[in-house]
Amino acid sequence: MPLLNASHIMEIIPHRQPFLLLDTVEELEPGRRVRARKCVSYNEPYFAGHFPNEPVMPGVLVVEAMAQAGAVAMLSQPEMKGRTAYFAGINSARFKQKVVPGDVLELEVEIVKVKGPVGIGKGTASVNGKLAASAEIMFAIGSEAGAL
Repeated sequence: MPLLNASHIMEIIPHRQPFLLLDTVEELEPGRRVRARKCVSYNEPYFAGHFPNEPVMPGVLVVEAMAQAGAVAMLSQPEMKGRTAYFAGINSARFKQKVVPGDVLELEVEIVKVKGPVGIGKGTASVNGKLAASAEIMFAIGSEAGAL
């Protein structure tokens, strides 16, 4: 049973369909680490135009899913309630295998450094225990009004 479902996730991060790329959070240590899932469906809007004869989840969206998971880890801390995490950088992104309809994308992000409103997370995305992608994600936490 998931720790958080999509409704709970939407209470933490501002993303909504069709851009909410998390279905559940399975494990969570606020401010430290998260393990989340995205069930990749053939009905995802990007499949209509991203290699329609061989649908593949765009790598940039796999990284975005990692970032959303990391945002849940950071913003689930009580002192972060109502804030937004913004992308500040992506380093060392690597793509090892395709993510296709029917896959369950397992996302893990560990927050490795935070200094003020800026931090770094190391993320992985895997399918059936095999690494699909990895990246270092930099983020900036906005104020309650949404400004950086």
